[in-house]
Amino acid sequence: MSLGAYWSERFQRYVWLTRHALKRAAERDISLDLVLEIIETGTVTKRETSHYWIWKSVENRHDNLLCIAALLDNALIVKTVMHHFEPEGL
Repeated sequence: MSLGAYWSERFQRYVWLTRHALKRAAERDISLDLVLEIIETGTVTKRETSHYWIWKSVENRHDNLLCIAALLDNALIVKTVMHHFEPEGL
C-alpha cells in the first residue's frame, strides 16, 4: 500500500490514508483494494462533525466487521482501519 491519493465515486473526493491507517491495515491483512471497497460500499455512520465510520462484513474473514474511521473534508482522510468492529445501537 502507498500514501497516494485515490478517488472515491461515492464521496466525490480523493481518499488519503494516514501512515497509521496503512500500518493498521497491513497488521490486519486488509488490502488497499478492500479498504477502497469498504469506502465505496460499506455502511456509513456519522460519529460527529466530519467524522465517520464506514463498515462492512466481508465473507471468509474471522475478524468481522471491518471498519474505516475517516474524516470527511476536502478529501476523505482514513485515520485508521479496525476489525472486530461493533457499531453502537445494533
